[in-house]
Amino acid sequence: MEANATPRDRAASHDLADIRAQFPILEREVNGRPLVYLDSAASAQQPQRVIDRIERYCREQHANVHRGAHALSVEATEAFEGARQLVAGHVGVSDPAEIVFTRGTTESVNLVAASWGAANVGAGDEIVLTKMEHHSNIVPWQLLARRTGAVLRYVDVTPDGRLDLDDYARLLGPRTRLVGVTHVSNGLGTINPVVEITELAHDAGALVLVDGAQAAPHLMVDTHAIGCDFYAFSGHKMCGPTGIGALWARRELLEGMEPYQGGGEMISEVTLEGSKWAEIPHKFEAGTPNIAGAVGFGEAVAFLSDVGHDRLAAHEDEIIAYALERLSAVPGVTLYGPRENRTSVFSFTLGDIHPHDLSTILDQGGIAIRAGHHCNQPLMDHMGVSATARASFYLYNTRAEVDALIDGLGMAARVFGGVSSTE
Repeated sequence: MEANATPRDRAASHDLADIRAQFPILEREVNGRPLVYLDSAASAQQPQRVIDRIERYCREQHANVHRGAHALSVEATEAFEGARQLVAGHVGVSDPAEIVFTRGTTESVNLVAASWGAANVGAGDEIVLTKMEHHSNIVPWQLLARRTGAVLRYVDVTPDGRLDLDDYARLLGPRTRLVGVTHVSNGLGTINPVVEITELAHDAGALVLVDGAQAAPHLMVDTHAIGCDFYAFSGHKMCGPTGIGALWARRELLEGMEPYQGGGEMISEVTLEGSKWAEIPHKFEAGTPNIAGAVGFGEAVAFLSDVGHDRLAAHEDEIIAYALERLSAVPGVTLYGPRENRTSVFSFTLGDIHPHDLSTILDQGGIAIRAGHHCNQPLMDHMGVSATARASFYLYNTRAEVDALIDGLGMAARVFGGVSSTE
């Protein structure tokens, strides 16, 4: 803390220290150096209370949910369904039955493609996606198109990393059945205008699926205000465990869709001649669910709620501004993505140093970043690169960790004998 820091600065520093103290992994060292974790876009770290809640379920409440009449099953069911209510509230949903627990955003999109897509998309119908989509919001639709003969259209991306809305409007037509769009790009940090995108799609008679994997951890999400039809997100991006996520969809859509998988839990009656389905959301939750994961997901949502969106947003705004300033001043750094209306995901290259080499050098100093195509190969092709380095910040990161990243980039440049631009 600087000597001339204001009382507000000192309060913010204390606040951040309190948040960081809740994440035990931030106390460890990597390669003899304090861990600087800048890979939260891949998986955010978990606070102690999430770890404790999962452990409590495993130690004291573990049993299968729903149909059991004994005490443990009742407690497990209450914890599981209580988590559903918490997750629903996080995205502005008042009816928890509209929340289907899945393994994450990927399974949520696959569920929609399989259950809704199979019944509503046919030969010659069109699905509009964007060139900045994560593979999880491309491949399921490619599989559907292969099965049905549907056609995929892709919205272009502008040089500054935004969706070309004029191109989007041109792609919409009478055969458009669905628009799939990421709320926040995991490769560029771009916050997309999902309200406008949804309105234009609905005017064309199409439904909208929003990939909220990178938005739900950072933004105040209100699915009804967005107006979309499906919204998918993941627990592990939001300080929760892996292997758990959610799909929100309008009740009438879920009730009209066929089950995604068959088995236990998703039925109300089974005979040798046929079966009847359970009410939503259970119709889409075949088999024993990830109960511990759901309980941890709910606790993570409660943690973020206790931190408060305003506090999280203010901290993120500060980190974004500081990281942009510092990264932009590094010789040889090329930043990809917009400078405004973005989250704290920074994709960049450093001269002609391969991102994987850069990541390896930084790891020697305890700095964890992501390197590769980030499941964004069409976007990388569009930008003319095979891979980028990606530093992603979250509510527990500090300005000092931005400085550590900048120092690490300087060290990498020295290791590779200076930086020559590939521009």
